[in-house]
Amino acid sequence: MRVALLTEGVRPRSPRGAGGWCDRLVDGLREHDFAWYVLAGTAGAAGATGAGGAGGTSRPDAGADAEDAARPAVHELALWGRRPAGRAPGALRGRQYAAAYDRLVRALLRPGERSGFGPGLYRLAELARADGALPAFLVSDRARRVLERAWRSPGADTSAGQPLVCDVLVAADLLEQCLRPLSAPWYGSAPGGLGAADLCHVVGGGPAALPALVAKQLHGVPFVVTEHGLHLREQYLGYREAPYRWPVRALLLAFFRALTEETYRQAAILTPGSAHDQQWQRRCGADPARTRVVYEGTPAVERPAAGPEPDAPTLVWAGALEPGRDPELALHAFARVRAELPAARLVLHGEEAVPGYRAHCAAVAERLGVADAVEFAGRPRSAAEAWADGTVVVFSALSQRRPRLLADAMLSGRAVVSTDVGVAREVVGPTGLLVPPRDPQALAGACLALLRDGERRARLGLAGRLRAQERFAVEPVTGAFREIYLELVSQWPAFPAAAPDAGAGPRPRPFARPAEYWITDRCRTEPPEAAAAPVPGDPVPGNPVTADGTGSTDDGGTADRADGAGAVVALSRGRLPAAGEAPDRAGSFAEAV
Repeated sequence: MRVALLTEGVRPRSPRGAGGWCDRLVDGLREHDFAWYVLAGTAGAAGATGAGGAGGTSRPDAGADAEDAARPAVHELALWGRRPAGRAPGALRGRQYAAAYDRLVRALLRPGERSGFGPGLYRLAELARADGALPAFLVSDRARRVLERAWRSPGADTSAGQPLVCDVLVAADLLEQCLRPLSAPWYGSAPGGLGAADLCHVVGGGPAALPALVAKQLHGVPFVVTEHGLHLREQYLGYREAPYRWPVRALLLAFFRALTEETYRQAAILTPGSAHDQQWQRRCGADPARTRVVYEGTPAVERPAAGPEPDAPTLVWAGALEPGRDPELALHAFARVRAELPAARLVLHGEEAVPGYRAHCAAVAERLGVADAVEFAGRPRSAAEAWADGTVVVFSALSQRRPRLLADAMLSGRAVVSTDVGVAREVVGPTGLLVPPRDPQALAGACLALLRDGERRARLGLAGRLRAQERFAVEPVTGAFREIYLELVSQWPAFPAAAPDAGAGPRPRPFARPAEYWITDRCRTEPPEAAAAPVPGDPVPGNPVTADGTGSTDDGGTADRADGAGAVVALSRGRLPAAGEAPDRAGSFAEAV
């Protein structure tokens, strides 16, 4: 089937983040045809497969090897920076834009009008598709006046402060950039358009979900949302230090909150990366019946376990040096460990995320009298190298939003001690020791218990490695999405946006290609024109099919009937076999699976 992958800020073939995850998904589901739709940082950013530019399409260079040459095309839109060129709307169309924009803005500012966010958003998308004047309108004086009038009208939420003129100018510019995907040249049923896809897969949420929302509204294409770390939660954390006044921050957070709620409401299936994220999604209105936890697979499961333990009892800590990771807790706990085990050492791996924080931690170690046994090792060449330096791995964070670092430590085979926050209990489970946050005595006690008991360390390390291998292998992830894709396509109506039009040729037949068709070898080898051609013996569109499975055909014969094993074979070909017809072994569904 044709799958559109929608991501923000990450190009394919990226060595880390969503790009690497998408690459693993595409490589594991080679029976499907993927295309990337990327909301890039700035216009003209070069990527691994060429520079597509704003709204452009890039493909591998001619000199690339065979594997890269076979990779999907990348459709790219610059989300930030200078807006796309375009003419301003006329007077009548300008009033239509203003009415839709006013409805969307009021949904952000008035609690009683939040239901207008979706209609306002889709109306702007329809207008943008008709004339392409949305970017020019959003930066016009008319749009700023609409925003200012709604922002300063009675009943608007101004708890973050009254907006100034500069706030209106900044917020209008930021909203234009957030709404830029509505005017992307990706819509329609032509090749390369989202209307020609069987489903969309949004990776990361946020603005990347806007094209999927529009494709569903205009073409009826279902979409899946995968979030490894919730986009809305990251926005709330990031805007605490954003260089904007509080009224602007409140307006933008209201936009992301409304966009998240609309995305969760319209998505066919949500696949959070942990049960912890699933609880957050439910608080934002996600339907539990349409939510399935799919852990973020990692190729590190194939990595061998760490080698022998170091000679001296060593605690290893890894993460960004920032207050949220709370390395100070690890230092205070280590001071208690050192009092019991004078030969113990503490190695902290990680880069400084807050200016001056490394020096602050060094001063804490000096004050506690353990500076000579504490090593600030900086960023390791690899995570495996960091875990190999220690006897026990320690996590002291105040919040643990993503399971990837915990799982990587468990894959090393070292015993893990972690604060009981975020996803820690879900990931570590009974294979490690969990302690309350901000409790150095409890953390020191857990570390001492493992440092003094080698047999227990080995038992918990092996159990943790097996648990991480089972939950975070790549194959279960691709298998889960294989089932999700087939389930959606089999339940969603085929050609939902098709309407009878005498001048547009014959109307497409619903379910002419069932879900099973797309996982056979035939769909990978036959040319597009062969796939579109009717199979001999298929009923002609418009001819009735009787209750017993027979009907008139184009040559006056009877339509095929499904009975016995031949029905399975015919499903893989998009038709039902005639009575008594033997299945074709080369095209059987059983062999394709």
